[in-house]
Amino acid sequence: MKFIVSSTYLLKQLQVLGGVISNSNTLPILDNFLFALDAGKLTVSASDLETTMSTVLEVDSTDQGTIAVPARLLLDTLKTFPEQPLTFVVEDNNTVEISSSHGKYALAYADGAEFPKSVDLPDPSTTKIQGDILASAIEKTLFAAGNDDLRPVMSGVFFQFSPESLTFVATDAHKLVKYQRTDVHASEVAEFIMPKKPLNLLKGILGGYEDEITVSYNDNNAKFSFDNTVLVCRLIDGKYPNYEAVIPRENPNRMVIGRGQFLSSVRRVSIFSNKTTHQIRLKVAGAELNISAEDVDYSNKAEERLTCSYQGDDMQIGFNSRFLIEMLGNLGSDEVSLEMSLPNRAGILTPADGLEEGESITMLVMPVMLNN
Repeated sequence: MKFIVSSTYLLKQLQVLGGVISNSNTLPILDNFLFALDAGKLTVSASDLETTMSTVLEVDSTDQGTIAVPARLLLDTLKTFPEQPLTFVVEDNNTVEISSSHGKYALAYADGAEFPKSVDLPDPSTTKIQGDILASAIEKTLFAAGNDDLRPVMSGVFFQFSPESLTFVATDAHKLVKYQRTDVHASEVAEFIMPKKPLNLLKGILGGYEDEITVSYNDNNAKFSFDNTVLVCRLIDGKYPNYEAVIPRENPNRMVIGRGQFLSSVRRVSIFSNKTTHQIRLKVAGAELNISAEDVDYSNKAEERLTCSYQGDDMQIGFNSRFLIEMLGNLGSDEVSLEMSLPNRAGILTPADGLEEGESITMLVMPVMLNN
């Protein structure tokens, strides 16, 4: 088995696939890339049993065969080469020899038959969605997903497809993000929870990708197909909490403020907040927002005043500054709107501008009790 391939082309594809490989694999074979050669097409796969990703590369060859090549060793070698053709030859002594213009390198390979087979999805439902729309949906929601192993359903992003819209939701019980597109539709109603790792991989690959990708899914697995790449992952099992029930409907107090200055102010003031609660206080009256924080243990405190446009009763509410900073940092708008009802009810943060047609984002942040 022999093939010739460009070094930078191979490296670029393998670096993407390398993101699948876990640092603590239970099976040693999973530390390898699976190379399956069929004449001029080389299919390279990587897996951690939960997520499997494969991509097809164009190579110069007439041979066939499969081998499993050590991923870390191959990536470290490829990173050092300038652009040039590399020749891979599988020798009889269980090594694969790579020849470059500078020299030869031999890597021990494993039997490709040991590599876990990719999961097939029997009669799945499918939806087509533009790559960068999906990347945007993941980016806007993924940061809000939880890390609690005891509540696995909250550690992923909830996909809700319907003929009217696509909705993506993430929450960790302190903050919640709902991202909706009414300009993209599915043929039928479907719901599933995607784990974080494959979403991070997709977000990295699909940013700026304007072609359509095909999302296929059944009760246990989801599959994303685009270009020459296929990603299959196991879904998180369980029922997602009823997020609509926690979004307060009546919010008479509404503040609109420049996102950039609000974010900078919260960042600055939060440096002086208590290091365990990260609590900051927002006090709104008239057209003035007062942001303050205090760390009583160290006698540190800070206060800033900003102008805003506000309709509603004068109000004081406390938030965890880290959640506010994350949310404001993930919105791309010039101005944001913060809607509130009572100091013990969640605040709703939405972009006041900069949204595409059919796009909506609702971010919900739980308040913290103010210690007066």
